Amino acid sequence: MWSVYDPSTSELMQNFYRNWTTGAHVSKAEALRRAQLALLHGAPGQTPSTKALYTHPYYWALFILIGNWQ
Repeated sequence: MWSVYDPSTSELMQNFYRNWTTGAHVSKAEALRRAQLALLHGAPGQTPSTKALYTHPYYWALFILIGNWQ
């Protein structure tokens, strides 16, 4: 167990659930991948300074799915 950065974790989880629960019918694994990519590359419409906030893997790479990830 290790500490996580609350603001980036909140953004990642919001993106994950938004991706998973929208009408796109993506798997949990794909929803997590999209959420991680959004932090890595920035979401559309963000300012350049906001896009660069969470690009380091420290903010998003430690999250994995365990169990039924489909």
